Amino acid sequence: MSAAGPRVVIEADGGSRGNPGPAGYGAVVRDAATGEVLAERSEAIGVATNNVAEYRGLIAGLEAAAELGAATVEARMDSKLVVEQMCGRWQIKHPGLRPLAAQAATLVRRFDAVTFTWIPRDRNRHADALANAAMDRAAGRPERPTPVAEEPRVPAAADSPARAEARAAARAAANRATSGPATGGPAAATTTPGADPATVPASWEPRTGVSATRLILVRHGATELTAQRRYSGRGDVPLAERGRAQARAAATRVAALAPTVAAVVSSPLSRCTATAELIARALGGPPVRTDDDLIECDFGDWEGRTFADVRAEFPGEMDAWLASTTVAPPGGESFVEVTARIRRAREALLAGYPGETVVVVSHVSPLKILLRDALAAGDAFLHRLYLDPAGISVLDTWPDGGVAVRTVNDTAHL
Repeated sequence: MSAAGPRVVIEADGGSRGNPGPAGYGAVVRDAATGEVLAERSEAIGVATNNVAEYRGLIAGLEAAAELGAATVEARMDSKLVVEQMCGRWQIKHPGLRPLAAQAATLVRRFDAVTFTWIPRDRNRHADALANAAMDRAAGRPERPTPVAEEPRVPAAADSPARAEARAAARAAANRATSGPATGGPAAATTTPGADPATVPASWEPRTGVSATRLILVRHGATELTAQRRYSGRGDVPLAERGRAQARAAATRVAALAPTVAAVVSSPLSRCTATAELIARALGGPPVRTDDDLIECDFGDWEGRTFADVRAEFPGEMDAWLASTTVAPPGGESFVEVTARIRRAREALLAGYPGETVVVVSHVSPLKILLRDALAAGDAFLHRLYLDPAGISVLDTWPDGGVAVRTVNDTAHL
């Protein structure tokens, strides 16, 4: 998802007449700057509970925002339960809601950033009216006119050309999503070098006449905290002696994989820059530059603690963190927030080094996110993939957005 996409607000609601009973949902997508309605969704879903209908409303709103090409989303709902569960503060105890929450979480990953806000029902009148109309349809009642409570528009003087352009882009994206070409066939897929790999059409057809940008992903060598199985995020912990040996071995391996490299790009933390310098030396001296977006996740209050200590002291917080990428460790950073900057870093690499090979030296979390996106995997991938210190992964990206993952966590050199 490009960071240049529009910022939108989703208002969503759902309900049933009987709980469970005839149910429906409503969702509205607005331009965040002006309040202009960009999309509406409303559907009768048969017999269901209030909570199921509320989740369905949220999912419909996220789907509509994705169709509009939104980058940043604020989801507003008058359902305290859905908001708290999506933020990871409340457990999802009802088994019927877990698949819906998982579907919503998968959609969240398609945006640069998503926040959830509880609002009173009287501030959610538009979505509530759409949901009530859908419930009427589910109950077989005559549909009533849907009252719409519009938010006031920002005065025209504040309606900048950039905002107007964003709205025009959103409308164009919506038209492409819902209409095909003049021949009546399906709409052609459009992609960019920074497109989310999950949205790129699948193809086994070999690409000819164009070169991929190859990213050789290298995790830094081991530190003392690595050996002690402690959370190591923003703390600038140096390589251990074993880690330097691992980095030298990785450097030799990278030089064998790619004799010609355009650049070595590193997280600014010393355990990465030291690894990167050894790789650059083995390659004969391509420039090493740092990118702050490649820094490790901020683990907040968990920094420097063992995994066992965190599990014992923060059991609820850890369960919530493992269950949702929207949840951050206390005082830290969520994987959704990390994803936004990692995708930005990836897009900069693809734009800056088209058709070339770049070595990226970073940490566990950023590299897992790059691989998760490349493989179009779910969020569970982040907790199931293991990346060794000085392990190497290789992925190619073509100008049309196509991706091939060549290697994951190669450790033959260690």
